[in-house]
Amino acid sequence: MEASASRPFSQHRPAAFGLVWIVCLVLVALGGARLRPDGTPYANLQHLEWALLSPGATMANADGAEQHFILGTDRYGRDYLSRLMAGSAISLSVGGIAVLISLLIGVFLGAWAGYRGGKVDAVISWLIQVVWTLPTLLMVLAITLAFGKGFWQVFVAIGLTMWVDVARVVRGQFISLREQEFVEAAQSLGFSDFRIMFRHMLPNAAGPIIVVAAANFAAAILIESGLSFLGYGAQIPMPSWGNLVQEHYHLITGRHAWLALLPGGLIVSVVLAFTFVGDGIREWHRAEN
Repeated sequence: MEASASRPFSQHRPAAFGLVWIVCLVLVALGGARLRPDGTPYANLQHLEWALLSPGATMANADGAEQHFILGTDRYGRDYLSRLMAGSAISLSVGGIAVLISLLIGVFLGAWAGYRGGKVDAVISWLIQVVWTLPTLLMVLAITLAFGKGFWQVFVAIGLTMWVDVARVVRGQFISLREQEFVEAAQSLGFSDFRIMFRHMLPNAAGPIIVVAAANFAAAILIESGLSFLGYGAQIPMPSWGNLVQEHYHLITGRHAWLALLPGGLIVSVVLAFTFVGDGIREWHRAEN
């Protein structure tokens, strides 16, 4: 048990592989245009005469210099590897900021409800149940229609719909923790409620919160991809994996199917990676306890 607790992913290889894959994608996203073959903003350099080149194609530009297209080009002649790399920054940033928003709201409301109990808990629990019963995608669509289509609106829309998962977990953890001796000792010393909740109780509930955050990150990427596919997420020419699938899904039955399959595969791989990481953290948390 101690060895497993000291090495969270030592007995969970999928979690280790998932973490490595996430780190690689984060590095690609942070590297930005410096790492991409097409260093223009959003990797949007178009050569219509080079449209739909196969992976591995090499073409000579007007200066006679050769350009290599590792993953070919899309229907506008844009380097597809660069588009996918640029899309990683969009999808991961939407997931990250949406999860941060959901954590800020969910942790505060869940902690306050679990610690205070009584009428405060009843009101917040009622709010959680109301939001919980509404379909997530329907709420996101309603929020994006209210605030308009765009990149920043997606952050707000997804974050405002995912906080209930965090709040439910935090509330349950705080209900069990508020009866512990260290909480009673802090109360007897006259510490403020906020200090007790966020300095003493919250660290003891960190494990389950991280697991929920990992699951929410995967769900946020799925929702963002769906919104972009429907035209409500990242707007052209800004690439995201969702709108890359939308641009090329009609080619999936032909010889250019990779244009739709690659971004779809990236979406699946990231969702699985965060799921595996969440499972690894859950097992580690169980081993510690």
